[in-house]
Amino acid sequence: MGVKVISNADNLQVLYEDNHIIAINKRPGDIVQGDKTGDIPLSEVVKKYIKVKYNKPGNVYLGVPHRLDRPTSGIVIFAKTSKVLPRLNKLFAEKEAKKTYWAIVKNAPPKKNDILTHWLKRNTKQNKSYAHKKEVTDSKKAILEYRILKKLDNFYLLEVDLKTGRHHQIRSQLTAINSPIKGDLKYGFNRSNKDGSIHLHARKLSFTHPVKKEPINIVAPPPNDPVWNASC
Repeated sequence: MGVKVISNADNLQVLYEDNHIIAINKRPGDIVQGDKTGDIPLSEVVKKYIKVKYNKPGNVYLGVPHRLDRPTSGIVIFAKTSKVLPRLNKLFAEKEAKKTYWAIVKNAPPKKNDILTHWLKRNTKQNKSYAHKKEVTDSKKAILEYRILKKLDNFYLLEVDLKTGRHHQIRSQLTAINSPIKGDLKYGFNRSNKDGSIHLHARKLSFTHPVKKEPINIVAPPPNDPVWNASC
């Protein structure tokens, strides 16, 4: 794929690292931050990596400016200093980071490329968002642009550019056009993947470095499985 990976220490795929930030290629199933499951989060694995690599005494600082859904794979950025965390928070909050995803779907979308606009309403009890064509109470506007990159034997590879960042946005909007993501039982795919993953991958992230003020472009290879491999 020609994608540079800096390190694979302890199954941790480091895509980019400097004194201020570190970018990891998250595996499907990993949680970014600790939750009620009690599973070891990716943030703790990254702290251990930094502690060992740089022989740091005491606790290692690591800030979490954004997250990915547990069954999703791809780029996650962490802040290595408390100084840079609010800058990264601002960068993501103000949509100054360009996020591109890959998604594998069974049903071809109605068009080869299109801009989708929906109003998403979140159901916290179900941990699910529902896409509506018109604004409804407590809904938020969601916009994405997709294009079909490749037709596979039984699936389609889509590239998705997020224009807004809503809860489960890509999953709910693709379901709304009858193109649920492979393995995403929650959003209408007919069966789950054996490992509990879904075929949604945070492929690219582009932004201006909050300290160095230089352009940063990070690309993450998708997981190693037969369907993803056929997409590359």
